[in-house]
Amino acid sequence: MPVSSLPLPCVFVSHGAPTVALEQGPTQSFWTGLGGRLAGLEAILCVSAHWLTPHPALGSAERPGTIHDFHGFPAPLYRLRYPAPGAPALAESIAGRLRGAGFQVETDATRGLDHGAWVPLRFMFPEARVPVVQLSVQMPLGPRHHFELGRALAPLRSEGVLILGSGGATHNLRDFAGQAEDAPVKSYARQFDDWLAGRVEAGDAEALLDYAGQAPEAQHNHPTPDHLLPLFVPLGAATPGRPGRVLHRGFSHGFLSLAAFEWD
Repeated sequence: MPVSSLPLPCVFVSHGAPTVALEQGPTQSFWTGLGGRLAGLEAILCVSAHWLTPHPALGSAERPGTIHDFHGFPAPLYRLRYPAPGAPALAESIAGRLRGAGFQVETDATRGLDHGAWVPLRFMFPEARVPVVQLSVQMPLGPRHHFELGRALAPLRSEGVLILGSGGATHNLRDFAGQAEDAPVKSYARQFDDWLAGRVEAGDAEALLDYAGQAPEAQHNHPTPDHLLPLFVPLGAATPGRPGRVLHRGFSHGFLSLAAFEWD
């Protein structure tokens, strides 16, 4: 679909471990292809699991820095930069839109792009020319709050702004230690990932919003909800009643899903 066919789709990607940025494989190739399909965007609004605030916050820096918000990884990872421009006017406009919808919102002119944003974006848009505004996650407020954020942001899809959620379809870091990148997929992660993909394809937003009560192994996969919450913003911005599409699936380290979904 050409990007000129507005409104734009809205997308969720699982960004995996930070080392994904140093590798090449099916997920990186998928991100590259996705960016090519969406070439010509005016801007990107990226909801990252790695920016947690009490109330919604928008990055409004003109030149957001690259945040290396991780420890103990290979030195080349810390040398990577993603110098995409910011969009201060757009950030202020989005903040006003959300305030009009009843949200308490702040802007932050010092915040850079964390790895939830720049890891997938450096494959999707490697020339780093598309302006990026980052939106934070409010972990205690749950899925429906983020769904309602998405509903308020839906008009951006007709204004050339890609609504991109970046988190993890599964994310239990207690299992990270000692797991090889190509370790066999753990059954609890597969069960949840299958359920999530099925509910997306069925267009069952209510089941997704109640994932903690309905999905198999929900607590095991998400001891804290931060990495799944970015999914609910594009879900809320989607056309009501439309089923979503599974764009990509895969796993790393036996438990980290690399699933990606899209909604019209």
